[in-house]
Amino acid sequence: MTVSIAIDAMGGDRAPREIVGGAVIAARSESDLQLHLVGREEEIRRELDLAEWDGDAIRVVHADQVIEMSDSPVEALSRKKGSSIERATRMIRNGEASSVVSAGNTGACVAAAALLLGRLAPVKRPGIAVVFYTASNPVVIIDVGANVHSKPEHLVQYGVMARIYAEEILGVPNPRVGLLNVGEEDEKGSTLAKTTYQLFQRTKLNFIGNVEGADIFRGSVEVVVCDGFVGNIVLKVSEGLAENLMGHAVQALKEGLASLPRDPEVEAALKNAFRNLEKRIDYSEYGGAPLLGVNGTVIIAHGRSDAKAISNAIRVAERMAAKDLNALFISALQPN
Repeated sequence: MTVSIAIDAMGGDRAPREIVGGAVIAARSESDLQLHLVGREEEIRRELDLAEWDGDAIRVVHADQVIEMSDSPVEALSRKKGSSIERATRMIRNGEASSVVSAGNTGACVAAAALLLGRLAPVKRPGIAVVFYTASNPVVIIDVGANVHSKPEHLVQYGVMARIYAEEILGVPNPRVGLLNVGEEDEKGSTLAKTTYQLFQRTKLNFIGNVEGADIFRGSVEVVVCDGFVGNIVLKVSEGLAENLMGHAVQALKEGLASLPRDPEVEAALKNAFRNLEKRIDYSEYGGAPLLGVNGTVIIAHGRSDAKAISNAIRVAERMAAKDLNALFISALQPN
């Protein structure tokens, strides 16, 4: 089955070169993809020529306007009619694509999905999910920024959708679900947390109760649920910490090697170990963050995404479409 994916070629800090490069990598490695690069046609075709692409699996869809990272999302969608984000998202609505991938303005991606695609019938609020990898298992965190004013029923629905995502896309059987809180005791936290805890206990999820921030990286659960305000802070702090630690590790490696007698085998082994560490914490390895709960497949990639990250985001979109996750969400969220 051919999966048709629209890609915002102008979104992201490295657009359009890295976006086009990612599409070319994906098209060359997967035979059942039809990719639509949406954006300024002349710029996109120039990058396709540089990548020496000459195939039918990628087509170019022209869009003049570009929503910048600094733009106000809703205002920009209104002011910049026919932007690459809007045009790519509209392709799902028109049945031209099943999925959209963008490394552009996150707020604009969410707003375009809400305005053009709408929510799945049972879903109260869509949520953005990201995947962190611990030493033992992947952890899906939801929501990391789509909805900063959450209600208990929204958080429970996030848990249901993230559980399905972890099971179907990450291959985790019966994922453990935890509610992010300031303590493990059920009486801890705000009114939102306490009420959500009670609602989770009534579900059929493998709910283990409250989890603290440190539990995210201990592998205590496979799904962590929180509101978008807290989740976005968790995401940004984690990214900054990973970059900081990697920088210190590289510096320590250089200083350590400089103080030792030259041994090519030891140097090669240490450098290989650090490359493996960098790969484990590199966001580009895991593709983009799915916006769960909208009537279509929307993948929001990191703004700094390179070609590898975009190609992985395309593969996530392909797997989600092939699994028909939205049908599973609807079934699981239907009232009894």
